[in-house]
Amino acid sequence: MSKRIVLTIIGLAILIIVFLMETNGVYNVNSNSEAEVDYVIGVSQPNLVEPWQISMYEELQKEASQYSNIRMIYTDAALSTEQQMEDIHTLQEYDIDLLIVSVEDSQEMTPIISSVYEDTPVIVLGRGVEGYNYTLYIGTDHYLIGEMAAEATRELLGDNGGEIIEVQGLKSALQAEERSRGFRERIDEWDTLKISNTLVANWQRDKAEDELKKLFKSSNVNPDLVYAHNDAMALGVYRALDSLGLKEIKIIGSDGVDKPNGGLQLVKQNIIDTTFITPTGGKQAMLYAVRILAKDTEIPKKIILRNHEVNDDNVDSYLAEKSDSPDIVSSDEKVTLGFAQVGNESAWRSANTDSIIKAAEQENVDLQLKNANNNQERQIEIIRGFIEQEVDVIGFSPMVEHGWEEVLAEAKAAGIPVILSDREIKVEDDSLWTTFIGSDFVEEGRRAAQWVVDHQKASQEKVNIIELEGTKNSAPAVDRKQGFNEEIENEQNLQVIDSLSGDFTLEKGREMMEYALLKYSTKIDVVYAHNDDMAMGAIEAIEQYGLRPGVDIKVISIDATNKAFKALSTGKLNFAVECNPLLGPQIMQAAKELKNGQEIPVKIITSEETFTQDEAKKEMKKRNY
Repeated sequence: MSKRIVLTIIGLAILIIVFLMETNGVYNVNSNSEAEVDYVIGVSQPNLVEPWQISMYEELQKEASQYSNIRMIYTDAALSTEQQMEDIHTLQEYDIDLLIVSVEDSQEMTPIISSVYEDTPVIVLGRGVEGYNYTLYIGTDHYLIGEMAAEATRELLGDNGGEIIEVQGLKSALQAEERSRGFRERIDEWDTLKISNTLVANWQRDKAEDELKKLFKSSNVNPDLVYAHNDAMALGVYRALDSLGLKEIKIIGSDGVDKPNGGLQLVKQNIIDTTFITPTGGKQAMLYAVRILAKDTEIPKKIILRNHEVNDDNVDSYLAEKSDSPDIVSSDEKVTLGFAQVGNESAWRSANTDSIIKAAEQENVDLQLKNANNNQERQIEIIRGFIEQEVDVIGFSPMVEHGWEEVLAEAKAAGIPVILSDREIKVEDDSLWTTFIGSDFVEEGRRAAQWVVDHQKASQEKVNIIELEGTKNSAPAVDRKQGFNEEIENEQNLQVIDSLSGDFTLEKGREMMEYALLKYSTKIDVVYAHNDDMAMGAIEAIEQYGLRPGVDIKVISIDATNKAFKALSTGKLNFAVECNPLLGPQIMQAAKELKNGQEIPVKIITSEETFTQDEAKKEMKKRNY
């Protein structure tokens, strides 16, 4: 966008004064000395009461002050979802170039954010919304926070266990649901721990205090610990217990802000026992906002920031770190990255390998790349070789989810950080790896299923689906299956009649489809393939059987490589879900940041699209893999 006059300071001040007379919102503008700017960014926050939201506001202001060509307009909805909706409409009237929004009520705010996203880039910050209608989400893994809270509960209560009260955030907030689910599923694993009561306090300190007092007065409760979804409610819990003269009940909160009444100070003052530092993402939001406005095409879809448990044992070190943390100085020293590629089983994998090699050359990274040829034992040998070689960073795309503890413990002991690329793993100790860079495979499965659901709504006839799965026990195969099943489980007319392992290869996909046709013949309505190569194999088998792929049997796949675009354009493939293989630039950036001692996000999820037959014809020329 060309440079433009947005609003003069005097004129904007008048507008704000008039608007404040009509609403309860609080509006603030960070103004540069010049009225002429390149971009206007609107920031919508649900409140400026929570210490966590205040920290977000301050972090955004600090980062925005570094850009003389950007104007930031801030709004505070004062705990009102209706007000926040009005705020966003007002920001749109200011002709903003990008919206940064933090929400409390995920369900209510999703439609308006989706609407803004149709015309304007949107960064959702801290707390998520439903679906994928935004440019970038920056936040934390709320399910993991719940699990971490459960682990802290077990540690605080010891072998004897005890009864727990859970104080939840807003019921319609995704983060509240995810924190609760992570907490409860982990607690259920231990017989000595029991959640006896649940309260909903909408993230508010006073409501948490009032609700807990009501509970104690109305029923005979005897909790050993209270877990509150944020520190504001944890403080409310403390005040309620203190007023009732109850001193021995443990309290866990979450957010870990270093402010008066913030989590770090509450732990330091022995008001609560544990909190979890939950970054606001303000700094990252501004960095990516600048890149988005500059039309950078390498923007991820989700950035999941790292959480840290803080208790009496380590609170002083975190307070000291925050008050006197030196700026990290980037080093020009060349990074040596050892990358153990899983294999070369598909066109997607070839594009992925090419992206890593090309990015290493461009970023001046010393890349040591070796191919395991789809053999886990060989991949482990390669990683051990990198450890002996004393590389700076190890990266690998794991063949399967399990079996990595021993070799990754060796890497950790050697002080070598590990990047997971494309596929995740399951280990007891998540500190064995540093970050994951890749796709949301569950979401890919959901998107594939949604196409089937949408295209069968008009018909009540039974739809029989053949599923061609990827490598057994690999993360993409497990997650794509899960996501697909989640979407169709309540659709009575949709049924997966067989799931066959095609190992992500064209040959195996063709072989499994031949078997399915011999067994089910024309009863098959849809083929759902976990990748393009298996889909291409299925198309060949369908044609050899004398049927028309895309017509007699619908075919959907995941990857959206060039061969899928060709099949879409000729009508043999009906729908493709993108899985972006071009992870090289993000891997190199992560490796360099790790070399410089920087803390990086725990997950970086790539941005991906879906393609119908009509869309493929338009996009085909752009697809270079």
